[in-house]
Formats: sequence, structure tokens, C-alpha cells
Amino acid sequence: MTEVVMRQTPPILHGPSEKERKYDRQLRLWAASGQAALESANILLVNSGAGTVGIETLKNLVLPGIGRFAIYDEAVVEEADLGVNFFIDESGLGKPRSQCVTELILELNPEGESTLEALLATSPIFTIIVFTYPARAEHTSLLQEYSKQHKTPLVAIHSAGFYSYFQIQLPGAFPIVDTHPEETATTDIRLLTPWPELSEFAKELTKDIDNLDNHEHGHLPFVAILLHYLEQWRETHSGSNPSTYKEKIEFRRLVQGATRTNNPEGGEENFEEAVAAVLKTVTAPSLPSGLREVFEYKHSDPNEQMSGFWIIADAVKTFYAKHKCLPLPGSVPDMKAQSKVYIQLQNIYKKKARQDAAEVLKTAQEIAPDRDIDAAEVELFCKNAAFVKLINATGGTGDRDTSNTDRLKTVIAQELENDENAEVTMTPLSLLPIYLALQATGRVASASADEILAEVAKTVPEASQNERIRNAAQEVARAEGGELHNISALTGGMVAQEMIKIITKQYIPIDNTCIFDGISSRCQVVRL
Repeated sequence: MTEVVMRQTPPILHGPSEKERKYDRQLRLWAASGQAALESANILLVNSGAGTVGIETLKNLVLPGIGRFAIYDEAVVEEADLGVNFFIDESGLGKPRSQCVTELILELNPEGESTLEALLATSPIFTIIVFTYPARAEHTSLLQEYSKQHKTPLVAIHSAGFYSYFQIQLPGAFPIVDTHPEETATTDIRLLTPWPELSEFAKELTKDIDNLDNHEHGHLPFVAILLHYLEQWRETHSGSNPSTYKEKIEFRRLVQGATRTNNPEGGEENFEEAVAAVLKTVTAPSLPSGLREVFEYKHSDPNEQMSGFWIIADAVKTFYAKHKCLPLPGSVPDMKAQSKVYIQLQNIYKKKARQDAAEVLKTAQEIAPDRDIDAAEVELFCKNAAFVKLINATGGTGDRDTSNTDRLKTVIAQELENDENAEVTMTPLSLLPIYLALQATGRVASASADEILAEVAKTVPEASQNERIRNAAQEVARAEGGELHNISALTGGMVAQEMIKIITKQYIPIDNTCIFDGISSRCQVVRL
């Protein structure tokens, strides 16, 4: 076992620090908060078998600046390792594999424990644990118990020959607030539920709209244009807004008809923007399915319910019940307008967003008066509320005794049925036979095809009659647990990417199994 603490270079006093220059590209992806999460993370790799895929995963975590890691690997370096592991050379023959790998990744920290049980008991709590198959039953049991006790995510990886899969077990419901949606998707300008300040702003700009000169008319922000003509629409439609597709098309024609074409430009870009925005922005507030799942989630653990995320979620739920809409994100899309007018519009939206966030913060403090609620966390939640994602982990880490067997059987039946209809529906064939064959060698890597089929038959009784399962079993048996470096390197890159999402709590990690077929170069994500 080898354990290493990564030390980050301290920042210089002026200009970008060495770390900021080094990690510039990734800081653009997950910002300083994500980088800080990586640097404070503590990773455990429990390596077994050929061990290549585990080391490739770790390499892809060390490169972006993971803070601390430990490797538990009982193997010593053999001749076979030299051909599949780029972090081992001939000088390591006969030495502990974890030591040799660490020496070539970074400076060795020689301190460590002799058993996995001792390592788990004495090390600082691990942020996430990754382990590779084939794995000993007592090891996976220890990791499962540790995960349950400390709410630590587990990631299992199995790579053999041209096939691989990895499976993520998250500690209960795992919320992601910063999902990084497309910027255009976050536009929320509340045309059907404007607040007084926004309404007054639009009325002031459009109170004499027909008599404005061409320059002023051509620089009205489309928000003001649409609010003005929505008011006209309501006057002729008994106070109701355009709601159906037919009505929105009619409203769009109303706006388009007001465009001036007798000007030197022969049209007005701001009115074109208004016409294009009708279908997307003239919509009533609704509760997104992801946030509805958060609001309706039933807690089994009282301690979970009092975490910062869930307190803020309850406060946002109260806000939605009161106002029939979510807190305003506060961003305004680009539009043609005079600079001072656009800045004024931006400030109106930002002020409203701050007011909404302040109301949510106050509610959260009332819900948990003994907790120190982070205002920045509330602001982030309010800004991203429409795109919050709750990932509910199901199944286990690939172990037959810990996985959700009923769900697995249901998914298998559905996947095999889809395969039978693949020619008709033009859908790709399922990769689940690969998962089943690899899972059957989770304890013994060198099982024969017949032994693999016999193991799979415990879940799929007709396995031996299924040609694709038979083919997968033969291919896995042919590999005899050997790893191809290119397959393991690719798989390790994918695993590291998903682990970074979990550590930083940004973007959306897979839920919960990804299967890779190196023969057809195809992946499939399935929830088991």
C-alpha cells in the first residue's frame, strides 16, 4: 500500500499564480470552487488483477491536481506487468506494484498500512473509493461497509480484453446543483409574470412607441417590445395571454407586423429578436421534472434531510408554493439595445434575483435556525434551480450479493427484448451481454466460457441459448483476465471524468453503469 499527499504550489502575490497558469483550461470548466474540491479530495484505489485500468484512472486524477491518494495493491511486479502498465519498468520486478507505480507518478510517500482493513481505519476519510476486478469478496465487503458508514461513493471497474465496464454507487440521493446547462437554456425573463419594476421599465420605453424615431424604435430591447404587445393582446383577448401554439403564432404575427421596413436598414433587428423569442419566452412558469423529484424526495435518513442542500431545497419549495414560480436566475440574454438601456435592464433582473435569493436565504434560516446557511450556496441554488439534478443510485458495485437483483432482471429482460426488435426499430444492440460476462468473472478472472455461462444463468436462465451472451462469454474467457492497455487507458479516462464530476459536484455523472465494447468502439449507459 502506498499513500501520497499532493502539495499545491502557493500563489504568487501578483498576476496569475503558477497553479492558475498550469490548470487554466480546467479552471474554465469547473472554476476555482471545483479545483478546490479536487485539491481537498482524498482518493483510495484498491487495485487487483492486471491493475492497468486502476492506474490509468488514478493518472487522470493526478494530472488535474487531486489532493491526496492512496493505493492498496497486494501484487508484486511480474514480467506480465511490463507489457500493460506504462508506470512500471524492469527495475521494479519483484517489488510491490503500488510502490513502483507511485515512484513513476510522483515522489513516493513510504508510509502506509499492511492491510486494507488497517488502511480504512487509520487514513483520513476518503472522498471516493475506486476498486478494480477481479476483487476478493472480503475486500468488497469492507468497502461496502465503509461506504455505508461514511457516505463515500464507490466506483468499480472491470477491464478484460476488448471489453470493460465501470459502475458507480453513490451514497443515497446525490444532488448536483451546478449542472452547467447550455447558456441559452437558462434564459428566464418572466414575460408572463413581470414584477412591477420590470413592467414600469417597459411601459416607460414604449409609452409612445409609434411616434419614436427610427433610431429609438430600432433599439428598443425585445423584452420591452414583447411586454408592450402582450399588454395589447390581453386587451383584445379578455385579459388572457397567448397559450396555445396557434395563439403564439398569431401573437408573433402581431409583433412582426409592427416592424418598420421603411427605414434605411429595411427592417429592425430588435423586432426580429422579439419575433424569434416568442415561442421560447412567452410561456407560463412551470416546475422542471428534476426539481420536482427533489421536492418530492422522501428521506430515509434524518441527518441527510438537515444537510445544506436539502435545507435550501425546502426553502426554494416554500418560495415556489408562495409565488408559483422559481427564484429568478437574474441573467439577461444579449439583445439589440442602447447600452445604457441594456445596463438598466440587466440591473432590474439582477436586483430581482438578489431579492429572491435573500427571501430563500431567510426561509432557510427559519427552517434551520441552528445552522449557518451559506448565502453563496443559496445564490448558486437559486441561479440553477431549474436544472438541479438528483441522482438516485440503485444497485451495487457489481457484486451479485449487493446489487438490486430484481431490477437487474427487469433491465436484462427489456434489453434482450429490444435486441429481438432491433432490426425493426433500428436501435443498436444492447451491450448488457458484455456486462454479464464480465460480472461473472468478478472473483475469478480465468473462468472458462462454460463457467461464465453457468454463472450468468443464475440471473438469466436461458443464457446458454442466447447467441450474444455466448459470444461475450467466449470473448471474456479468451482474455483470461488480461488487460489491453489501450482499452484500459480509454476506460480509465472515462472513469476519471465521472469521478471528477462527483468530487466537484458539477456536471451530471452517469447513473450508474457504463459498458464499453472495444470491438465496435461503442458505449452504453444503463441503470442497474
